Amino acid sequence: MKKIIALFLQCFVLYAAHANIVLPSVIGSNMVLQQKSNNKIWGWGNPLEKVFVTTSWDNKTDSLVIPPEAGWAVTVHTPGAGGPYTITIKGNNTITLTNVLIGEVWVCSGQSNMEMSYGWGIPIMKEDVPKAFNNNIHFFTVAKASSQYPQNDCKGEWSVCDSNTVKAFSAAAYYFGKRLNAELNIPIGLINTSWGATAAEVWTPQDVVESDAVLKEAAAKIQPNPYCAIKPGSVYNTMLFPLLNYNIAGAIWYQGESNTGTAATYKQLFTTMISSWRTAWNKNLPFYYVQIAPFAYGNNYKGALLREAQTQSMSLANTGMVVITDITGDTTDIHPKNKRDVGLRLAGWALAETYHLPNIIYKNALYKSMAVKDGKAVISFDNAGGGLTCADKVITQLYIAGDDKMFYPAQATIDHDKLVVWSAQVTHPVAVRYAFGNTAIGNLFGPGSLPVNNFRTDDWPVVAN
Repeated sequence: MKKIIALFLQCFVLYAAHANIVLPSVIGSNMVLQQKSNNKIWGWGNPLEKVFVTTSWDNKTDSLVIPPEAGWAVTVHTPGAGGPYTITIKGNNTITLTNVLIGEVWVCSGQSNMEMSYGWGIPIMKEDVPKAFNNNIHFFTVAKASSQYPQNDCKGEWSVCDSNTVKAFSAAAYYFGKRLNAELNIPIGLINTSWGATAAEVWTPQDVVESDAVLKEAAAKIQPNPYCAIKPGSVYNTMLFPLLNYNIAGAIWYQGESNTGTAATYKQLFTTMISSWRTAWNKNLPFYYVQIAPFAYGNNYKGALLREAQTQSMSLANTGMVVITDITGDTTDIHPKNKRDVGLRLAGWALAETYHLPNIIYKNALYKSMAVKDGKAVISFDNAGGGLTCADKVITQLYIAGDDKMFYPAQATIDHDKLVVWSAQVTHPVAVRYAFGNTAIGNLFGPGSLPVNNFRTDDWPVVAN
């Protein structure tokens, strides 16, 4: 028996001495690296093995000796956008990564509306799929997984955008990347890490949630779901943590439906999640997100309160929100089919705020303040400099209340960038609500024909359940 054990150990040592260099899945052929920045190339190998990394854009070779922990990393500096390039990693074995592009890399995350692809039934994509091939747009989809502990790697593979790969990729993310590529004329890398039905808590580090009494209490209210993980941090550990060494430009997000039951704490949760991502990446990531669409949740205000919390979350710097009430369609379907305009509107935020392109109309008109004049409420807006318009003859989804807090249907007229609201039943206006309900869809629009965001001027208690 001792001889057998000795022979086993000898074989193990011989194998270990010639162990191959292994890379994480996100470091591979077809990947896109962030331009004009430091990017990590990392992996695992045998301790004391020497690793050489050569990049074709500058023919520079970096080297290191793998430390005892067996993990290694080198930092390479990328030039401006371009490619394709190769990267060669050499140790006991040699790996050559091909069709590597340099451009802008975005993480695309959330629940089912971000995950939703052509195969889910998106008619608007039919005309785009046959002509989708574009070697300047590359995809990486993180496989669904959860864990109690942070993981070093995830399952996935970089691919070139074409008529086959686009069908299985996030539709909203695809259209986001397509517009960026068209207007910036540089390669775009899109990392889709999304999971239907997930609450924001699972995308937030567990210690961050559980160290806050308010967030911990809200997380405890998440109901078991046969389709996804529900424990705080469990998806962050497997679908985000393995990406943290990968340099990115920013993130887009489409989620919120699974948090409507705890809308009162969503602003705190959401802004905390964003801040935790920024801390993890050590970068003030631009973060642009989609407001959830009107949907029949079963009561009057559950969805409205979540949309309100998402609006309030823009108080966190370097964030932006897309409103999609005008492209929602069927309010009995929680998955609106028009993901093209969702992606294009998200791209508008990035093009204007991150890449500073001029003449991009991308902001929805947002409620700013209310004044009372001659028995009428005068509503002022941010982002309404070009004036307001109504899609119909009569402005709908408007309600007004006095001191008794009883809301009545209101009439209104547009005064350029202001809204004048009144009702014969309310002589002294105190509050106005517009499209404030689960399925409410208004007909007011601001610059660029973007819908005016739903709002309420009051902060009166609302029963959400």
